[in-house]
Amino acid sequence: MNAPLIGARIERKEDYRFLTGAGQYTDDVTLPGQTHAAFVRSPHAHATIKSVDKSKALKSPGVLAVFTGEDLKVGGLPCGWLITDVNGQPMKEPVHPSLAQGKVRHVGDQVAVVIAETLDQAQDAAGLVEVDYGVLPAVVDAVKARAKGAPQLHEVAPDNTCYVWAIGDKGACDAAFAKAAHVTKLDLVNNRLIPNAIEPRAVNGLYSRADDSYTLYVSSQNPHVERLLMTAFVLGLPEHKVRVVAPDVGGGFGSKIYLYAEDVVVTWASKQINRPVKWTAERSESFMSDAHGRDHVTTVELAMDKDGKFLGLRVKTTANVGAYLSTFASCVPTILYATLLAGQYTTPAIHCEVTAVFTNTVPVDAYRGAGRPEATYVVERIVEQAAREMKLDPVEIRRRNFIKAFPYQTPVALMYDTGNYEATMSAAIEMADVAGFPARRKASEAKGKLRGLGYAAYIEACGIAPSNIAGALGARAGLFEAGEVRMHPTGSCTVFTGSHSHGQGHETTFAQVVADRLGIPMESVDIVHGDTSKVLFGMGTYGSRSIAVGGTAIYKALDKIIAKGKKIAAHLLEAAETDIEYDRGIFKVAGTDKQKTIGEVAFAAYVPHNYPLDKLEPGLNENAFYDPTNFTFPAGSYVCEVEIDPDTGVTKIERFTAVDDFGKIINPMIVEGQVHGGLAQGIGQALLEGCRYDETGQLVTGSFMDYSMPRAVDLPNFQIDTRETACTHNPLGVKGCGEAGAIGSPAALINAITDALQPYGITDVAMPASPQTVWNAIQKATPKKAA
Repeated sequence: MNAPLIGARIERKEDYRFLTGAGQYTDDVTLPGQTHAAFVRSPHAHATIKSVDKSKALKSPGVLAVFTGEDLKVGGLPCGWLITDVNGQPMKEPVHPSLAQGKVRHVGDQVAVVIAETLDQAQDAAGLVEVDYGVLPAVVDAVKARAKGAPQLHEVAPDNTCYVWAIGDKGACDAAFAKAAHVTKLDLVNNRLIPNAIEPRAVNGLYSRADDSYTLYVSSQNPHVERLLMTAFVLGLPEHKVRVVAPDVGGGFGSKIYLYAEDVVVTWASKQINRPVKWTAERSESFMSDAHGRDHVTTVELAMDKDGKFLGLRVKTTANVGAYLSTFASCVPTILYATLLAGQYTTPAIHCEVTAVFTNTVPVDAYRGAGRPEATYVVERIVEQAAREMKLDPVEIRRRNFIKAFPYQTPVALMYDTGNYEATMSAAIEMADVAGFPARRKASEAKGKLRGLGYAAYIEACGIAPSNIAGALGARAGLFEAGEVRMHPTGSCTVFTGSHSHGQGHETTFAQVVADRLGIPMESVDIVHGDTSKVLFGMGTYGSRSIAVGGTAIYKALDKIIAKGKKIAAHLLEAAETDIEYDRGIFKVAGTDKQKTIGEVAFAAYVPHNYPLDKLEPGLNENAFYDPTNFTFPAGSYVCEVEIDPDTGVTKIERFTAVDDFGKIINPMIVEGQVHGGLAQGIGQALLEGCRYDETGQLVTGSFMDYSMPRAVDLPNFQIDTRETACTHNPLGVKGCGEAGAIGSPAALINAITDALQPYGITDVAMPASPQTVWNAIQKATPKKAA
């Protein structure tokens, strides 16, 4: 029998084609008769459209068509989650047109599309489209957008409010604060981010008159959902007449979950001109059209008794959702944020109020972590500050409040099934050599530098589930996953999954699960994803759900393969089915040496010469749908150590330690890569990245010249490890790992920076904590000392 594959460090199968240039991305797809699209985008954040003159563009060489919102009479882009406000009323849901109709609401809003023979011709002609705008005042700050007299974006949303939503027992929370010995309060901002996947968004739409069908190649994280939203809500097409193919995708981080305007326009236009239409975003377009992330303004208060035991947590958040509701925008600052405010702690009373606000900015939606980074930042920043005010060690205050018994019902709806927070914290402290920190701080002080140590103990909820509960909370789609296992006569197999890989390594990890269970070489397993004409259905990849939900669907399909295999083996071995035992590719008669391999059973299934056809149909092909009974709850402890030059404000990360509990790990090497990537993105948010608009709504950080991305020189050598408590409600015991690094790292890093700045009395530094930001904080705190 082969060595176990689950838990093995196996190099990624898919990397060979990427490293040798054999990957195929959407922009690589060129169809017969290919045409190209260029969009005319609004240069104004808020304006009426008085007129659009297409005449010059239509006369430009190579131009085939120019379309505006007046031509595109289809449904608006849908929001996939309905939030009900504190008064029991549905959220305000203004129409989100694919091409602007009468008004533009952010810089980059699509006004028209030009289609031509070549990309250069389309772009040249786009510059000839003349749009007469009536410029209106704009508002980009979510708090200011609710003020009296602020510019109004949508008639259906008075004072620009989408909803005011709350969770938790307000009375119990107020009572906890009334009896508190100490209350810590912070005002926090979670900065807006721009995703910047290495592959920009791209679409290529094809219409066939032969059977009145469409094929859309698109850089997407969930092709089935893309098809469902576009056919059912926007274009009104029969779903079986639309095929969506998401080939190799160069990163998503959440930004490629959604149905975008360009996807709809290209698909619709392909029928209008009866030729395929391709659009690939320029990087500058990505900055002003890809859904942004984060952008919360929060006031948080923590009530404690005299010993630092948490009594209550009170949170008020204003969430900027941008100009329109993106596909899952409404649930990010509510269901995915406020339900995680318990963190790893036994806080008995929690209340959170969230106000979602429209502004003249790019729509905001899920970005790596999606609500969980924002929640962790709130909880771990207030806990660290509380420790300082209470004169307690930051580890000790956490230990006094850690959840230790499971399952644990939080006051904000979730029930954690398992965990061991002390194990990850203890391991992180040891790996980070916290005991040696005082000596390192003294060494820094001797050089005129400041040194700080920061902690973050995060928890996240992955694999949103179950569908019936999510539906009751407003989800407008199921949250299951589907898998199909097709055994071939020679013993190899093809696996079809509704999960989508865009850098996660599914072709390796899913193959490990299947090959291990079937006892066949990994080379005999092919993973197919990303094509709605091949995969029976699927909800895609986001929220660290792939292995926990998609992997379990495959596992359950394998259960069916094995169950049928036992029937076939029983016939071949002339034994009762109840006497057949199975273990990793071997069907054996209990208590004997009689056995058949999975390959022999598969061959018999497809060559049924001596086969009970009256009892068993030929073939060995099974599928399964899996709808989880609960979220999974990865958790971990992070320790960050920084050194700051007070003369320049430059922060250097000297050490970063991350110990995570991801449940059962399929491939440690891939997990380490995921953690490294997440840490880089979290550090990017905390130190470098920050989307900025000016008061007129112009995007100031509209290119890499102005939007700073993390580079290797900005990152330390990470020390990472794992501790395992298996998930109790899926057969693999897995939890998910793709977002953890981005969730825990911002709080750990800002906690380290504010620890270093304690001599100056600085309790908070805004993200990104750039040298200028840190230096200014020092100057304002102690101008004489800084001089």
